[in-house]
Amino acid sequence: MERYEKTFLVLSAAVLVAFLVALAYATIAMHIELPGKAGVIPIKPGQNVAAAVLATAPFNHPGVTKIGPDQYQVAIVAQAWTYYPREIEVPAGARVTFVVTSVDVTHGFEIPGTRVNMMLIPGYISKLSYRFRKPGNYRIICHEYCGILHHTMTAVLRVK
Repeated sequence: MERYEKTFLVLSAAVLVAFLVALAYATIAMHIELPGKAGVIPIKPGQNVAAAVLATAPFNHPGVTKIGPDQYQVAIVAQAWTYYPREIEVPAGARVTFVVTSVDVTHGFEIPGTRVNMMLIPGYISKLSYRFRKPGNYRIICHEYCGILHHTMTAVLRVK
């Protein structure tokens, strides 16, 4: 009985070490990071969330803004069942920082084939940066069920 317990403990420790090595490799070598909560939109009691979002920068002028050499910020507003703006264009090789929020329900924001994947909660600002090295059209999809037309909630990111 004691031999089985020792084997189990050694295997458990080995699995934990393997997970820690994989986590360290992903964060250090692959530069993978979790999206961060960039802030909260100030909403007064009784105020409509959509009105508060659309009155707050950068969501009062959603779209692409050049913020430095080869650096762009993309402000996007999600609402049932669309993203605004629906089409975005950035140059290849540029570092793109997505600043995204929702005005109605919880939505998802995912660009398949990349590590861009965020959850959008009404009134909270989600922020994530990514460098698109390959030109092409990238589809933005909602991965959180948000209602009957959830499957139509898409946008296009064009990398030129």
